[in-house]
Parts: sequence; C-alpha cells; structure tokens
Amino acid sequence: MTEQTAYEFNALEKKWRAYWQQNHTMKTPDPKPGDKTFYVLDMFPYPSGAGLHVGHPVGYLSTDIVARYKRMAGYKVLHPMGWDSFGLPAERYAMKTGVHPQVSTQDNIANYKRQMDLLGLGYDWDREIQTSSPDYYHWTQFIFSRLYNAWYDHDAQKARPMDDLPIPAEVEAQGKLAVQDYQDERRLVYYETAPVNWCAELGTILANEEVFDGKSEQGYEVIRVPLKQVKMRITAYAERLINDLDGLDWPEGIKDSQRNWIGRSEGVQLRFKVQGSEQEVETFTTRVDTLGGVTFLAVAPEHALVDVLTAPEQKAAVDAYRDEAARKSDLDRTKDAEKTGAPTGSFAINPVTGRAVPIYVADYVLPDYGTGAVMGVPAHDERDFTFASKYGLDIVPVIDPGADAPERESVLAGQKCWTEDGVMLAAPDQSELYQAGVRWREAREAVADHLEAQGVGKRVISYNLRDWIFARQRYWGEPIPIIHWEDGTRTTVPEDQLPLTLPHIDTYKPTGHGESPLARAEDWVEVIDPETGMKGRRDTNTMPQWAGSCWYYLRFKDPRNAQAMVDPELEKAWGMVDLYVGGAEHATLHLLYARFWHKILFDLGLVSTREPFQKLVNQGLLTSHAFKNDRGIILPVDEVVEREDGTFVHEPSGDVVERVGAKMSKSLHNVVTPDDVVERFGADAFRVHMMFMGPVEAMREWETDKVASALKFLRRVWRFATEGLANPATEESKPVSLALTKLVLAITEDLDNLRLNTGIAELMKFLNAVEGQPVTKAVLDQFITVLAPFAPFMAEELWEKAGHKPSVFDAQWPTANEADLDAAIEEIEVVIQEGGKRRDTIKLAPDADDQTVRDASLARLAEMGKSIEGVDMKRVIVVRDKKSGRVKLVNVPKLDQA
Repeated sequence: MTEQTAYEFNALEKKWRAYWQQNHTMKTPDPKPGDKTFYVLDMFPYPSGAGLHVGHPVGYLSTDIVARYKRMAGYKVLHPMGWDSFGLPAERYAMKTGVHPQVSTQDNIANYKRQMDLLGLGYDWDREIQTSSPDYYHWTQFIFSRLYNAWYDHDAQKARPMDDLPIPAEVEAQGKLAVQDYQDERRLVYYETAPVNWCAELGTILANEEVFDGKSEQGYEVIRVPLKQVKMRITAYAERLINDLDGLDWPEGIKDSQRNWIGRSEGVQLRFKVQGSEQEVETFTTRVDTLGGVTFLAVAPEHALVDVLTAPEQKAAVDAYRDEAARKSDLDRTKDAEKTGAPTGSFAINPVTGRAVPIYVADYVLPDYGTGAVMGVPAHDERDFTFASKYGLDIVPVIDPGADAPERESVLAGQKCWTEDGVMLAAPDQSELYQAGVRWREAREAVADHLEAQGVGKRVISYNLRDWIFARQRYWGEPIPIIHWEDGTRTTVPEDQLPLTLPHIDTYKPTGHGESPLARAEDWVEVIDPETGMKGRRDTNTMPQWAGSCWYYLRFKDPRNAQAMVDPELEKAWGMVDLYVGGAEHATLHLLYARFWHKILFDLGLVSTREPFQKLVNQGLLTSHAFKNDRGIILPVDEVVEREDGTFVHEPSGDVVERVGAKMSKSLHNVVTPDDVVERFGADAFRVHMMFMGPVEAMREWETDKVASALKFLRRVWRFATEGLANPATEESKPVSLALTKLVLAITEDLDNLRLNTGIAELMKFLNAVEGQPVTKAVLDQFITVLAPFAPFMAEELWEKAGHKPSVFDAQWPTANEADLDAAIEEIEVVIQEGGKRRDTIKLAPDADDQTVRDASLARLAEMGKSIEGVDMKRVIVVRDKKSGRVKLVNVPKLDQA
C-alpha cells in the first residue's frame, strides 16, 4: 500500500471532527410545511464526573446512525443532545469541596461533549440544553405554575385552568382560605403532610428505591418522618396512562412495567366499625368474597387512627414498634419474610359476621397503599397466614379447594393457606349471602351487593400508583415558584417574573430541620408584595431531578425561544419523538412522569399530541469482565493473572478463579473509556465493532482487543475504495451491479428496522463480492454513501477523494429497484423433498412453471435411483414464495427404489 492510500485514522478523524464543528454540519433547520420530519432522541445523561465508558454509547451510536441515514434519505432530522444537569451528586461534591455545583457541572459537560465528538456523534449542538440553566428552568417553573393553577375535571376527564373551577357559594362565603382549601382538594399540585424517607446527612427525602436496609446508598441512616410535601396528582391520570399505552410502539415488557407500577384493581372499599367507639377503619379489597374469613385488621404504623385505636396499656409497645418501623424503607417492610405487628387493644366488627376481630399495627401495611389498612384473611392470603400463625390468631377458611386438592383437609382445618381457585363454603353465620358450592367470583358479587345495600361498602377502582412527592430539600434543583403569604394564602410567582433563580449561598449543607439549604438565604426567602405590603416566604424546596427530564424533548424543538416554552407551530411540525432510545432502568419513573406532564400540557392546549414518545427502544447492557472465586465474591481484574494453561489465579490469595461477565465499575477496575479505544483503533472502528456485536437491544460483553477486527475490515474498505477511485472502471459488470443493488436494498431495510448489526454484515458481504473487481465511480459513490452512517469519518474522506464537496451527509441516499434484482437472477435453487424429507436441490430458471419444476424434480430423483413410473402429478406439490412467486421447494410422494 502506498503512502497516498494509507488509512491514517487518527489524522483523518481529527480533520473531519474539526470540519463538522467549524461548519455546523449537523445543524438542523426548522421544518417548513411539507417537509418530511424525523425526531430521534437519546435519553439525555446526567453529566457525572466519571465521564463516559464504552458501554454508554451503545444507544448514542444507534441513534446517530439512524439520524444520519434519515437525513440522507430526505428527512429533516432532529437529533439533539443536552444534559440532565441538576442532581444530588454535584451538590454533595460542593459540600465536600466548596466548588459551586454549576462549576463542577460545566467541567463534566465539557468532558462529555469532548468524548461524544471523539466518537463522531452528529448532534446539533446549536440546540444543546442544560436543565440547570435559568434559560431552561424558566420554562420548567412555567410548567409547574400551570400545573399548580389547574385542576382535574373527572367529568370531562381532563385538566382545566383553576379559573374554570366553580366555587360553591357556601365555600366562597367562608373566605379566601376556605376557597384555597377547596381548590387544594382538586388542584394538580397540592400540599400534604406525608411520611417520607428522610436522610439527615444528605438533607433530603429519598425515593423508596434509594433506601437499602434503612440506609441510603452512601450508608447514611434513613428514617420515616412526617413532612409537609408538595405533591402532584398523577393518580388522576392513572386510567389514561394505562389506556394510552396501547397505541405506542414500545417493548411489551416496558408497557407491562408501566401497567404494574400503576396497578389497577377493581374491588370494594368498606368500613369496619371499631367496637365501643364511633370510629371506623376503612379498607380496600379485591376479594370481598373472603370477608367471612377476616380474623384481624392490620393498619400501617403511620395510619391517622393509630393513636385513637391504641389502648393505654398497649401504648408503650405500639410506640416502640412505630419507631422501629420508621427506620425501614417501604421495600424492606414489604419484602421481609417475617411479618411483625403490635396489638392496639382495639377490636373491629366484621360487617358480615358481626364478630369482633383484633386490630394490629403492622409494618407490612404501607400508609399510602390503598387506605393504609388491610383486612386479614389468613386462610387465603400467604402474608396474613404468616402473621396469624405468629400471633396465634384464628384461621377461618371460606373457600373449599375441592376434593381433588391434596391439601384440602389441612386447609379446612386452618392448618394451610389456600390461594388458588375453589368454591365457597357455606356463607358465614347463616347469612345466606350465597350458597355453598358457588364459584368465588359469583360470591364476590353477592357480598359486594350486600355491602352496598347496607351502606358500609362500595365498588371502586383502586391503583397502586400514589401521588408524586415532588419536593426535595436540597439546593441544586429548580426553585419551586410558590410564595407562602402571612395571611395563609399561597400564590405562584407571576409568570413574567420567571425564572426564579437560585440564590448564592455560603454552605450547601442541609439545615437539619426539614428545609433545604435555600432557607439560609434569608434575603431571597423573605418577600414583600409591592402592591399590598404583605409579607411572604418563598418555598425553600426544590424540584426533583425528574422535573427537567419531564419535558426536555419539547424544548429541543425550539431551544432559544425566550417568549414561550416552545413555538406551537414548531411543536406541531416535529410532533412526537419518532424514536426514543435509552436504558431499561428508566422504564418506569422517567417515562411515567414525562407522559403524565405531557398529558396535562395536552389538556391545557400547550402541545398537540396525547403522548410524547411513539417508538421506544432500550439498548442492551454492555458488560466487561471480572473474576469470581468459589465463595461467589467478585474480584477486581488487576488482582488476577492468567496462567499458561489458561486458568486464572487471584494473586493475593493464590485461589483459582472463574472469569465472569460484570458491569463496569471503578471498584472492579474494569472500566474502559472510549478515549483509549479511539486512540488505538479509531472512532470508526469503535462504531463498527460496537454495532456489529449484536442487535441494539442485546447484551454485549466488551473485549477491547476484538476491535482490531473492525479496524481490519475498514482497512479493506479503504483499500478497495481508494484503489477504485484511482482507477475507476468505465462500465459496470453485471455481478458488481447485482451486488450493489442487493446492498442498497438490504441496508436500507436494516436501517429502517434498527438492525444495525446486519447492516454492517451487508457491507461486508458486498466487499467480499466485489473486492478485486473493476468498479465504476458511480458504484463507489453509492457505496460510500451507505457506508457513511456507520463510519462517518472515513466516508467523508472518501467522498472528498471522489471529487465531491463535503459533506457526504448532504448527498442523497441511493435507491434500488427490486425488479432489477429479480431480472439479474438467472438461476434459482429449488429444494426437492420426497415424502417430506430433503433429498437434493436443482437449479432452474426463476420463471419456471409448475410442470417444468415437476418434470425436473422427478428426473433428478430418477437419476438418484428412484422409481418415478406412475407418479400421480397432482400429488407432486410445488411451493412458491408468496412475495416473489418463485419456487422454493417441490414435495414428491414417497417413491420406491428403481
């Protein structure tokens, strides 16, 4: 290879990186009427200090390849990138170092951008956004204000502005605080005191998923405390959030995850009277047919009635139990195998049997699940059975497993729990609610009818989904734009005064009394209404990190608009995100919260679509390797050596260990950065290798040395293209023309269906077919264009060498006619089956008729020693491809030997 044609990837990639940046090659103009648009989006990252490792770009490369292809195919393509830049890690770093979160965040963003540019990710950086920029969170606060000043109209099944809410005259007569209370019961954003996971050291509330055995991820103690919270009424949208999943092109597993999180249940809400009291305990059940088997009630430690229900002699034990429960997360409380509780000393009256049953405080009952109280049916619920067995409570079966069930006698004796199907035993206490032997579903309806008739129960739809606790007690987040006035009223900051920016503070440490560090900025917190002179205090909470990611896909459409969240015409022109790619770890909360906000914005007329993301793809996890000893402990890679015999030895202990796949992590010392790989092999080789490893959704295991194969392929591509450009053929050969047609058709279909690994395979097949043959410049031009999305740096250089003006991404995507492919086929291979078993193949013309196929097949079988005399031609079945009409196989009935 001459110096002129050498593939010097480092210099080549540096050249085109600079060109793209200087010329804003990937800048996306706003669409005009009639333009075909395609909006492809990555779930934008939190810019951590660690930067990217090789696993992060799996999704980024996928969307980049599709975006480049769509642009060349004539679409206006929106492919932006931004930063989910608010968050606790930057604030924790500030607490340790004194460096303002904005400073460390900008440093991290600069590193991420450098790495993304290194990989040739073609984002439109002119549309870059940061959720922590006042220009951005101005509109996050705007959306919050619109949500706060809206209510959910259940009759119309939509959100409406608060001004549309009719206020009853008797409420209005009681004054503005009564009106505010009435509105709060209906508005989409409201205040409520609720138990939360409070970490004093971190100074903030943690989600249930962030608490492990009563501690934070960092090991700090977490306790449950009541705190006044800002909540969002996501439960009002539960039904729409479920129903609208049906029209989305999402993985079914992700849809199920959303449905399960929302947790729709149809059941009965009923009230148990407390013996000797006017109090009632309200419960919800989906199995009201088992009401006759209720032998206890269990209420959450945080239930509002615990103090009232607890007898004096039980108070010390109940208080101690509640204190212990406060140190457990919801997850710990529900997953613990041992179910515990404390008796309150009170009893409830079963509304069907009239029997008194004890009331317990039990931490497996959660305060915000259902009503915070459950009826215990130990004969037919595993959890209740465990609890009743522990405390010696009655176990009363009401469902007969049937004579065929081996456990029947044990179930009927109260010794085993039965949760499967069955028929009802006699109705309790001769109530004649239902007949013995009826199916439980029939009995359920009869009991529900009875409870509704008695006025102690009603059929309802319940959801596991709880309203979203929205406030965070930290500094580095969007300030909540609400002012609490001294007369007890609340107002949002006027929209023309947004953004409400974060003030400067001297310390980021939590206050220790439930307020964020913002509470220290007294000049910022204290306000006076210039019109009335009334004093007020700003809300010192900030929004959760989810807030900025709930709507960022909208801002990308119009990121520099200072007058509106997004221009309505641009919002409508780009429409829904056509392809959204990100990790499955965001499948539940991010997607749920973004859909929730979007539906409110739709109801309020601020967006034109009911859903934000039409197609969702979850990229697969990329793992590295580590080592595991015989005790199951995962060991860092730098503590293990490989012997000549291929075994691995842990040097500190001398143990022989097993190589296993493992997530990349600092502790295992197995993190590989793209910087190292690109320096060694080039960005194009990294891209090709990563995408060739498997489907976008598949898990991958990273081995750096294997990138060499992709580099070897690209060197072959380079040699083929540069030599062809130096000495182009004047006329296309038929085999080359056929190979190009196949390539264009196949790779276009692969890109349309996100089969990027098979797209690269098509490039390899083409090269194998034409390498060493004369090719025209026209063939090379088309080959370079289909190579471009996968290896953009090389394609740009080859495009320039071909005499074209950059950029190759301004070129038109080639098209091919499948009819040309059909016309070029001179022979097809037809499978011969005899009696359903494959015997041989024959070559025939693609347009061969059935008789020709039958005759040729029988002739070949005769050559193989089969007797074809007297064969019934009607039993010789010719099978053709439905799409092309060509013969695929012929099946001949079983023949004798000649």
